[in-house]
Amino acid sequence: MHPRLAADLAALPDLLDAARAHAARVLAGLDERPVGRAPDGVPPEPLPVDGIGTAGALRRFAERWEPGFSGSAGPRYLGFVTGGATPAALAGDWLTGTFDQNASGGGDSSGAALERETAGWLRELFGLSEVHSGAFVTGATMSNTVGLAIAREWLGERLGVSVADRGAGALGEVVVLSGTPHSSTVKALSVLGLGRESLRLVPVLPDREAVDVTAIEEALAGLGGRPAVVVANAGTVNTVDFDDLAAIVGLRARYDFWLHVDAAFGGFAALSPDHAGLLAGLDAADSVCVDLHKWLNVPYDSAVQFTRHRDLQVRVFRNTAPYLGAPAGEPDFLHLTPENSRRLRALAAWCTLTAYGREGHREIVERNVAAARRLGDLLSSLPGVRLASPVRLNVVCFTVGADQAALLRSIAASGETFLTPTVYRGEPAIRAAFSNWRTTPEDVDRVFAALREALTGP
Repeated sequence: MHPRLAADLAALPDLLDAARAHAARVLAGLDERPVGRAPDGVPPEPLPVDGIGTAGALRRFAERWEPGFSGSAGPRYLGFVTGGATPAALAGDWLTGTFDQNASGGGDSSGAALERETAGWLRELFGLSEVHSGAFVTGATMSNTVGLAIAREWLGERLGVSVADRGAGALGEVVVLSGTPHSSTVKALSVLGLGRESLRLVPVLPDREAVDVTAIEEALAGLGGRPAVVVANAGTVNTVDFDDLAAIVGLRARYDFWLHVDAAFGGFAALSPDHAGLLAGLDAADSVCVDLHKWLNVPYDSAVQFTRHRDLQVRVFRNTAPYLGAPAGEPDFLHLTPENSRRLRALAAWCTLTAYGREGHREIVERNVAAARRLGDLLSSLPGVRLASPVRLNVVCFTVGADQAALLRSIAASGETFLTPTVYRGEPAIRAAFSNWRTTPEDVDRVFAALREALTGP
């Protein structure tokens, strides 16, 4: 054994304690760490020859890279839709690396059974049917890709071909209908060989991002009975708008289509009695995307893909080899997702669900929704600021009567908060997305103070 490896093995308990203490200091200092940081431009170093051991690596990281890391795990990071990591989820993530289970199959570990249990809990949490099965993937992009890959095979089945065997070209023209699709859906269509041009944007309701169901029906009627894919939204990125899922499901009585629902973070509305009705009809979806490192507050990267059609899922993703075996009975996860090599992402989710349950995570969701509404109310008092949309759930989308890019740079430089730009209805806008378990009303007040100072001065 290399001498440094041998030394680190002998000192492993002390090294882990040092890493724990370092992590504890970082988390205790989140309130002082700038929420957003411009990259420091650290010059690259050559590859070490002999290395400096774990203790030396921790010191080098603290010196070279840690100063440029942001406080994105903290309560005032409002960019994109980013959760933090609950204490239980962080502990679960550490244990994931500690046990380092191969989550591809269940032949040598109970890890796969833990993943199935966790997916079952999430299925119940989101109100899906017993027919739905779930598998963990890296994020919403991969979840949407997996769902649409299964949809692609369903289209082939309807047309009497196996796309998994013959390729996407066997389908001919494919039609994918959506009102306000997330960019990851467009990316997935490219990756899957269906093509970005297969997407047909359907009109949305006036002053909304929710699709006009009448327009979807007209588009389906115009296909002359040819099967299609409908991508519906349960929470759009800009304004957290929801398509009328129940009405879309009702169209199945007359038209043949696969329903994929992107519920990346809007799916968590199921936890709140005041908002669960937005998801009526989700249990009838053929495939569902939910991103867990958003509102479940587990570390990156973690999402789940649900489908009612596991047989088609296996047809797409099966990987048979002498050392793997053919899928049979309860298929191993390597037959259900693109990756053969999979870390046990489910453990962090299992830990946080076990630690805080439905009610603990409901409280996070409802506190974040209240925070968004509070910020929306406060912003309405600032001159030149206009809410681009009502605050429907956890995102505040607003416009400013100022140089937006300069404003965002100023806010980020303050270290108080971080927000991301967008374009809504052709107009530049700013998003503030609340999804962190730590966020309190006092954090909202600090965010507002930073915005007010950037707009009007001290």
